[in-house]
Parts: sequence; C-alpha cells; structure tokens
Amino acid sequence: MARKYFGTDGIRGRVGQYPITPDFMLKLGWAAGMAFRKQGKCRILIGKDTRISGYMFESALEAGLAAAGADVQLLGPMPTPAIAYLTRTFQADAGIVISASHNPHDDNGIKFFSSEGTKLPDDVELMIEELLDQPMTVVESAAIGKASRINDASGRYIEFCKGSVPTGTNFKHLKIVVDCAHGAAYKVAPSVFRELGAEVKVMAAQPDGLNINHECGSTHIAGLQAEVLAQGADLGIAFDGDADRVLMVDHTGTVVDGDELLFIIARDLQERGRLHGGVVGTLMSNLGLELALAELNIPFVRAKVGDRYVIAELMARNWLLGGENSGHLVCFQHTTTGDAIIAALQVLVALKRRDQSLAEARMGVKKCPQVLINVRFSGELDPLEHPSVKEACARVTERMAGRGRVLLRKSGTEPLLRVMVEGDDEAAVRSYADELAKIVAEVCA
Repeated sequence: MARKYFGTDGIRGRVGQYPITPDFMLKLGWAAGMAFRKQGKCRILIGKDTRISGYMFESALEAGLAAAGADVQLLGPMPTPAIAYLTRTFQADAGIVISASHNPHDDNGIKFFSSEGTKLPDDVELMIEELLDQPMTVVESAAIGKASRINDASGRYIEFCKGSVPTGTNFKHLKIVVDCAHGAAYKVAPSVFRELGAEVKVMAAQPDGLNINHECGSTHIAGLQAEVLAQGADLGIAFDGDADRVLMVDHTGTVVDGDELLFIIARDLQERGRLHGGVVGTLMSNLGLELALAELNIPFVRAKVGDRYVIAELMARNWLLGGENSGHLVCFQHTTTGDAIIAALQVLVALKRRDQSLAEARMGVKKCPQVLINVRFSGELDPLEHPSVKEACARVTERMAGRGRVLLRKSGTEPLLRVMVEGDDEAAVRSYADELAKIVAEVCA
C-alpha cells in the first residue's frame, strides 16, 4: 500500500503548507494516539529542535494525543537520537520528534520512534495513515490524556553519551570547536565533550527560532573550517539541526566526511575485536571507502540512500556499523539510530587509542574521483530499461575492472537521470561519464 504522508524519514514540508499545518498536526496526534493505544492506555514522548514553528506543532500534537487518551511527556529541544534513547529508557510506547533536520527554519516535520527506539514498522505507519482519513473523535472526559514535562532529560542523555566511551576516557589535551547549527544539540553537545575533559570552543549555539542551520552546521561548514584555523584547534565537529548527522574538520581545515569517519570507527572496532561483521554504506558511498575496508578484510555492502535503509540492512545482517557520506552514522553497539554525538565520540576514542590526529587517520581512505551528470528525460520513458543504456553501463563497468563503478538513478523530484561514475583514474572517470550521459541523452531525445 502506497504511503500518502510518510516518506523515508517521517513527514516533512514547508510550514503552513499542507500537511505541515496546525490542523493536520492535531489530527496526526490523534491518529498516532489511537494507533499506539490499541493495547490500552499509552504514553508518548515529544521532543523538538529549535525552529520557531516547533512550539505551534508541539501544542497541536499534544492536544490530538490527549483527545485519543494518550498521556504526553514533553522533552523540549533535544537531539533526534536523544528522543529515541529516552523513549526506550522511559519505557514509553512511542516517541515523536518535531524537526526538519538540516532544512531551514521555514520547513518542519515529524518523525516517530517505536518503544524500542527504532523507526516505526511499516504496518504502524500505514495504520496511522488510515486513521488520518477517519473522523476525529474524543475519548470520554475521564480518559483524556494528561501532559507533563521531563525536566532531567538533558542530563540523562548527556550521561548516556558519555557512557558510550570506555570508562576513564579523558580528552584533556584535545582542543575542539563544536558547531551546534543553532539546533537541538546546542546545550547537550558542548556539555558532553567538556565533561570528558576536552577544551571546547562553541559556535552557532544561540538559537532564536529562525537561525537553525543558517550558514552553519554540517551543511554549511565553511564557518567551522575558519574557526578551527583561527583557534588553532585539533579538530572541529559540525552537527545538523537535529544532531543526527556529523561531519568533522581536521586541524588543517580539511572537511572529513561520513565515509572517512565511518572508516576510522570501523578500523578501530576491528583492531579491538569489536566490529562483529562488516560495514553498511549506501549507493552514494565513495568507492574509496569500499577499497579501504577491503584492504582490512572488512566486508562492505551498499543500501539505498537513506538512514532507514542503512538501519534495515544492519538489522538484517546483525552488523553494528553503517552510515552515509552526509554524516548519518549508526553505531548499533551503543544506540538504535543514527546519533551524531555518539559517532563523534567513537571517532575521538579511535584517534586517542592510535595517538593520531584526524588528518592522519583520514588518510586511510583515498577518495576516488566522482563525476555526476544530470540528463533530462521524458516522463513516459524509462531510460534505465533501454537496451543501449544497459549495454553501455555493462561495457564501462567491464573496462574499469573492479577499480570503479557506475550508478544510474532517477531523481525523486524531477525528470532527471543522474549518471554517476567513479574510479581511481579521474580522466577515465570523466570520459566514461560523458560517454554514458551522451548515450542516455540520445535515447531520451
């Protein structure tokens, strides 16, 4: 059954445009409350990031949940992975996050976590969608849900994050710059690193409801690069608005992306005998990561783009580590979802154990040149199924002889076919990409 509202990561859109409206959120709260109270009374946590519309949607969701007979506990501004953890530790029936992640303030969205702190199963999402199309009702007055606030949520999550590193870990001689993106991590992230002994310079930690992700954070990293150099810091850490993705900057100002961070963590776990399987990346993970892991005899598989698919692949294989080059990193040995603070701590532990700088550690991955060309096609035509395109892809793949790869995929929002080629020879990669793009263009003409 096709979803009407839920995408790969909840419901997201422009504030004030359906379905990101107060009336829809009221109905969504009611539908979620009805779905989760099938077994009787239920309790649901609500957290949010720092964008101004969060107040409005928090109130609407709270009212809808109460109308369905669900008790609500409010967490206030907290990282998305913190809501996953607290839902689990408070033994709530579900957790709701009000956030549009790395998007600007005029977007917002809703994510759900199950009682285990994982993404909702498909059948529960479909149940909520079915309820959204039904008339809204209100339980009897005596059964209406109550709302309360959890005041020690931040402290609980800070201790959880600190517990992900070995006992006695101290980053006393480490100077770091932490970019909080004026987002949900603005309080907890600096506290975690400071309490573990690091000297912390904080930036983008004055949220005003409108500046979340604005020229800061993991999607606008130039400010962090400049600050690391200005401070003479050992490294910089950049979060996005809801702190479920992380990128870093080494002491030279070079950006270290999710692929490189994933390698650093994987190598450290393997050396400590704690990797337990392999690593899950995505279709967009750089070939350099795959080749670097192969040199260490670490298995590597690719999932579709999206942390939902990375997590599903990890669970299917019973592996512990996966992520995306955008910085969504999942460390299953510690938590149930992508967690930027947890992932950053694992990188710092790896650097400390090897006595390496981030610049030295990232050299373990030799990034392969990657060329991406967009080709417009008619909505009726599927170029991926054309014999000429298939033959050309097979021919190029054979020529690269295991030292490169071809990926053709459709845009999810436009009639574009993305032709991506990567390999260890930049000139050859560009030539192959041009060749394939020309063939696709001819087929689509």
